[in-house]
Amino acid sequence: MNELFNIFLNNLLPVFLIAGAGYALSRLFDLDPRPLSRVVLYLFSPCLIFTLLTQSQLSSDDMLRTVALATLTVILIGGLTWMIGKLLKFDRQILAAVLLTSMFMNSGNFGMPVVLFAFGQSALSHSSLFFVTTASLTYTLGVVVASMGSASLRQALVNLVKIPNLYAVGLALVFMRTGWQVPLPLARTAKLLGDASIPTLLVVLGLQFKNINLSGKIIPLAVTTSIRLLAGPLIALLLCQPLGITGAARQSTVLEAAMPAAILTIVLATEYNALPAFVTTAVLVTTLLCPFTLTPLLAYLGA
Repeated sequence: MNELFNIFLNNLLPVFLIAGAGYALSRLFDLDPRPLSRVVLYLFSPCLIFTLLTQSQLSSDDMLRTVALATLTVILIGGLTWMIGKLLKFDRQILAAVLLTSMFMNSGNFGMPVVLFAFGQSALSHSSLFFVTTASLTYTLGVVVASMGSASLRQALVNLVKIPNLYAVGLALVFMRTGWQVPLPLARTAKLLGDASIPTLLVVLGLQFKNINLSGKIIPLAVTTSIRLLAGPLIALLLCQPLGITGAARQSTVLEAAMPAAILTIVLATEYNALPAFVTTAVLVTTLLCPFTLTPLLAYLGA
């Protein structure tokens, strides 16, 4: 019990405090979250992804397995969510919002600290790559999903081309494949800007709290919460054996798949008008409830 309290105190409480500060600012000054979310979308986040990819120390096989598991987990969750949404006859916009918050998990500022505390430095490398993969998917596949809530498929694909994270991944892969060293000024610039991504995302979360509205959205919220916190880790766990993922890699990736909805989804929902109030509510609810699902999962994985 004391160890679980320490997990909350050291890894979860700072998240709530920073988001709370953003909420307080929104109440005092009536701030619009969209300009700040665009700074994250077009500047901070691409730099964070570029830095994490170019500094990764994992072998090619380890990287391939982790990327495959993260990608398959997101896609399978998306398929499951889409089928449930169709059965429940969700309209186009609410289905896009439910897909966003079910498919994409908070594997960065929430997941990585928990993995480090529970399983140590060796698991953190896998956790970092899992985050890079899901963040890249959020800003590629996630853009298409968010855009389809209010735009055609063609416009959604056009929006995808505008996202700089796609180019950040491509540039990082060039350096990784060629063995070139990132010039020191570029590396330091990218790291400084990337380091600003996580706290800014938490502030954006707090700014969005004032828009929370549960009216008429209880069933979609129950769907996204159940899939994100229960189906996510189960799917990842089932994928580990066929992909040959064991040990620290298994511990970190399964735990990452159990994280609450990604704060990044709020940025996309705000940018593409995919019910940002509902998405923010889903992020908040899954974040508040995740200790009840992460605790037994940590015990099962051997924390």
